[in-house]
Amino acid sequence: MAELVTIGETMAALSPNRIGPLRHAGTLELSIAGAESTVAIGASRLGRTAAWVGRLGADEFGQLVRMTLRGEGVDVHAAVDPAAPTGLMIKERRTADRRRVHYYRAHSAGSRLGPDDIPHRLIERAAVLHTTAITLALSGSAGATVHDAVHRARAAGVTVSFDANHRAKLWQLPEYRQAVTVLMPQLDLLFASLDEAQSLLRTDNTDPAELAGMLLDRGPRTVVITLGARGALSAGPSGVVRTDAVRVSETDPVGAGDSFVAGYLCAVLAGRDERGRLGLAAQVAAYSVSAQGDWEGLPTADELAQTPAATDVSR
Repeated sequence: MAELVTIGETMAALSPNRIGPLRHAGTLELSIAGAESTVAIGASRLGRTAAWVGRLGADEFGQLVRMTLRGEGVDVHAAVDPAAPTGLMIKERRTADRRRVHYYRAHSAGSRLGPDDIPHRLIERAAVLHTTAITLALSGSAGATVHDAVHRARAAGVTVSFDANHRAKLWQLPEYRQAVTVLMPQLDLLFASLDEAQSLLRTDNTDPAELAGMLLDRGPRTVVITLGARGALSAGPSGVVRTDAVRVSETDPVGAGDSFVAGYLCAVLAGRDERGRLGLAAQVAAYSVSAQGDWEGLPTADELAQTPAATDVSR
């Protein structure tokens, strides 16, 4: 029985071993990537029980996803789809400070995710359900899966967590706003970057506290705005709470937001107050961006216990 259930697409991921145009990469390193599975891995490394629900192709990439998640202690519930491939993501570090991500996920097995892929009683026995706007955007059936999962969680009294991840390559802003806004009244926790909050509200306002307040009016119980190197802010029953980012030397920012969510949800499961939730989230995100890869740098509970003060290192 998993405390945390995540639902979404996990892909194979290729990364070059050098900076420059992808066509000049001598070799590509193979791993996996997915917003929801990164959250599940982060929770598992911190000692919580986590499950990931998805759909995989009958191919080597699908086997890699399954093997990797199970190796990280995540309970995998993934139907094998013989008619569609596992999705693929390719990273490109075009210059030292400019990164690009290329997706090959159209008509993938993950995009064919449906409500019947969620095992009976898996959500109802959990403490937290987490999914993202990425899954909403994949296809009609994947979007229906998100709505079905949220409905089941709400009916069972399970905390519903949702990340407003916007992927411009998956859908346009009007569709994105409408789909996320419809879901907001059913959310206990809404995570958004500053840019995503502005997009959802159609505003140029840069005050995170005001943006969080406006999003609260749409229905979520708690709204968390991530601010990168400036930390994060939440608004909800505890009022407005802020935390600074942990100062580190950044290596790879991809996956930082999902790592932050993993830390926050682990703190929720541990019964921490809002300040403790944001603090743990910032620590986990700092570890993640300090290492190469979306999830590879996520810390264990023992590592977090040995983390020096934020002022001992620099960013």
